[in-house]
Amino acid sequence: MAKAAAKKASARKKSVPRSMPKEGRDPKGGLTDAGRAWYAATSGAKLKPGVRGPADTPEKMRRKGSFLVRMFTNPRGPMQDAKGRPTRLALSAQAWGEKLPKTLHEAHMLAAEGRRLLAQYHVAKKSAAKKARKSIEKADGKKSSAKNA
Repeated sequence: MAKAAAKKASARKKSVPRSMPKEGRDPKGGLTDAGRAWYAATSGAKLKPGVRGPADTPEKMRRKGSFLVRMFTNPRGPMQDAKGRPTRLALSAQAWGEKLPKTLHEAHMLAAEGRRLLAQYHVAKKSAAKKARKSIEKADGKKSSAKNA
């Protein structure tokens, strides 16, 4: 008797779907706002939309570069299906503002672009740190000269 009641109670529980709902997937590649909300609800992560335009700030360089390297260095599937249509993996590159890859060679070229963006990010980060150190040293120098006077 208790087992039957437990089965009914578990059947009534609302379950979270295991896979992304269809409205969460953008047909042009990537996720919609609803897809990012579903992902946040199921995993607790806060996804940002892809960087579509040029990666002109250090944060954009880091995000776009790491995405391209992660997804296209060793792609987890083909770029086209049996009918010649682009797969979601290939469409994800397009969602980030890159050219749609059709072959593995083009996917590897995207990974190389990602490595170049990450190298630019590291240079920009070092340059910003160097400027910050100089401004701190300059401020310390003014303070010590004021104390000596």
